[in-house]
Amino acid sequence: MNSIAVLAGAIPGAMPCLIGWAAGDDKLSTGGWVLFGLQFLWQFPHFWAIAWLVYGDYARAGFKLLPSREGPTKFSALQTVIYSLLLVPMSLAPYFTGMCSYEETKGIVSLGLIMIANLFMIGRCVTLYNKMDAGSARKVMFGSYIYLPVVLLALLLSKS
Repeated sequence: MNSIAVLAGAIPGAMPCLIGWAAGDDKLSTGGWVLFGLQFLWQFPHFWAIAWLVYGDYARAGFKLLPSREGPTKFSALQTVIYSLLLVPMSLAPYFTGMCSYEETKGIVSLGLIMIANLFMIGRCVTLYNKMDAGSARKVMFGSYIYLPVVLLALLLSKS
């Protein structure tokens, strides 16, 4: 099994957001796809941080889930940075699609929280790239646990 499993798993991992939106909206509209995209992209740095930490166990079981065949490498760390950067436009998509209102004070606060969360996540991933150690991978993993709820709650706060 190779790293394509992470891609394959990210699709069903993001489906609950799309399904929940469709259930409340009675259709698959832009908002559902934006939430799907957020959850989808978030899973890559999150899961690769976990795979970094337990690489030895996965390797012994025959699973190669990091993007590099050689395991925890600069390439794998770079992928976490790239996907954390891709989260920025996706987390701002609600503003540009009209899904959320950023005209009121609560919208400005929400936008600020989202940008802080993005900088936090990018910072964690860049640190992993620079340090290349388990402690930094652990920080990406735990940082991802913070990132997603903060962004989703900020989006809820700014709901128009």
